[in-house]
Amino acid sequence: MDWAIAVGMAAALLVTGLAGRHPATGPGLLGYALLAAGGLALAARRRAPVSVLAVTGLCVVGYQAAGFDVPAVPYLFAVYAAVRAGHRTVTVAASVAVLALLPLAALASGLHDTGEAFAQARGALEMAWLIAAGAAGEALRQAERRAEEAERTREETARRRADEERLHIARELHDSLTHQISVIKVQAEAAVHVARRRGEQVPEALLAIREAGREAARELRATLEVLRDDAKSPPHGLDDVPELVERARTAGLDAKLTVEGRRHDMPAAVDRTAYRIVQESLTNVARHAAAATASVRIDYRPGTLAIRVDDDGRATSEDAPAPGVGLLGMRERVTALGGRLRAEPRGEGGFTVQAEIPVDGTS
Repeated sequence: MDWAIAVGMAAALLVTGLAGRHPATGPGLLGYALLAAGGLALAARRRAPVSVLAVTGLCVVGYQAAGFDVPAVPYLFAVYAAVRAGHRTVTVAASVAVLALLPLAALASGLHDTGEAFAQARGALEMAWLIAAGAAGEALRQAERRAEEAERTREETARRRADEERLHIARELHDSLTHQISVIKVQAEAAVHVARRRGEQVPEALLAIREAGREAARELRATLEVLRDDAKSPPHGLDDVPELVERARTAGLDAKLTVEGRRHDMPAAVDRTAYRIVQESLTNVARHAAAATASVRIDYRPGTLAIRVDDDGRATSEDAPAPGVGLLGMRERVTALGGRLRAEPRGEGGFTVQAEIPVDGTS
């Protein structure tokens, strides 16, 4: 589109130059070249607005001096683009210089020798068009800024509401489940203790209830910690993964971190999800796997972030564990971002968690 506008502008300037009064030879060839260059330069107005402003200004003054009575339309486009990009001071300074040089160029070429009144009227008209172009660029710039601010405000509001909802869920879970689970655990442990003191055989169902109560209490505490951590603490990301691995080493696990590829910018949601995958995987290794070693691999691929966590625990393909809340939560996070996750026993023993998350066009 930019090139189409530039080519169309160059063609219009050349047609106007051919139709108007101009010298036949000599400076005329230079004038045609400046007309074409002034139009074609607009193709780069988004990438280099200040450079385009200078080029079009010189071209306008140049073809006026060469004897072509053609309006300074390309310079007006350049003024609009430069002001829209935020270069107001440079644009004002360049426009003052162009307005000062245009009458001199016209007088040097003998275009406007019809009197001072005509020259003043032409100068006022040129200034009015420049002001209009600058005002249009500034108006669009302010509109874009307000739109960006509104989008940022919506994101902050949504994030704040999500944090409030997490705290609400944490309170509800704490109030409604913690007491009941604690009662079940205490009653089951008391029953087991009484049965053993009496010398009676403890039923397997009672032992299972006691273990389930303990596990439920641990899972609930972990869930509440995650909810409160997400709501109150700064969000964790890939920069915090080395700390997770070091913490796992401190707990007695031989954990290793490998990073491949060159890190590139990625959405905050992907950054947080990657951290949660590693956190949950290492937590499961410490709790359930009875593993001695674990490896965390983060691979920055073009358009994709790949994460893999392996351990040498006791999991085998014959007795694959049912996915718990943590694995289900990881899968939901990854799927919501358009990625995929595999969590299964390895053929050589142990467990693996593999995730691939796209980073192009993710918000």
